[in-house]
Order: sequence, then C-alpha cells, then structure tokens
Amino acid sequence: MVDTTLQHRVDIGGSAYGLADWGDHDLQLSLDRFAAECKAAGMRISTSKSESMVLNRKRVQCTLQVGDEILPQVEEFKYLGVLFTSEGRLEREIDRRIGAASAVMRTLHGSVVVKRELSREAKLSIYQSIFVPALTYGHEL
Repeated sequence: MVDTTLQHRVDIGGSAYGLADWGDHDLQLSLDRFAAECKAAGMRISTSKSESMVLNRKRVQCTLQVGDEILPQVEEFKYLGVLFTSEGRLEREIDRRIGAASAVMRTLHGSVVVKRELSREAKLSIYQSIFVPALTYGHEL
C-alpha cells in the first residue's frame, strides 16, 4: 500500500465515518482495530453494505479490507439524502436538488397555484412548507 495523506470516508454498514488526513496504512490499522472491537462486542462489519471513498481532487486508489474482503471504493454515495462525490464537488447535488424542487413545483402548479379557491396566504404557506424544503434538502414528493 502506498502511504499517502488523504481525506477518507468509510461507510460501514450504512453509517459513514469520516477519517480525515490519514495515510492508507493508518486507516487500515484503524479499520482493523474497529473490526476487532466489533468482534469482541459480538458484532461484525457487514462488508456487503460497506464501502470506502477517498476525498481528493484527483482519482486515488486506496485499498481497504475487513478480514479477507476488500471494500469497494466508490466515486460517489448518498448519505442522509446528500450526494457526496470523491472530488468533493457539489454541482451534481445542487442540480439534483433543483430537479427535485422543479418536480415539486410542477406538481404544486396544477393542484395549488392555479386554484382560485385558495387564498394567497394558503398558497404561500404550502409553498414554504413543501417547495422550500424540497429545494433546500432535495426531497421529492
């Protein structure tokens, strides 16, 4: 393994762990210790649900393994609804949120915006409670 100083993120069984500015060797040792502690507590790391990501502007290979199984290294992942990329860029996440908000607005347009029966205050309340969170957090209806 090449010992480089990078920012790492390891997703173990669906929970993300940020391990910043660790070298490959140190990261593997830490992962080994974590796996040993899990085993001592009667737990195991689910390698089928685990992956790793190196946060760096250029593509860098970092092979991590749990026991005999090598964790796949991914270029992007979604955690708590947010899209992370290995380059640390947010353009795709911003585009995704705008797309989700646009879909919400299309849905609201026919069912809320053009309805004359609804007051302006009611429309604004619906807009603030549905559209704004969709744009802010990227959730869809």
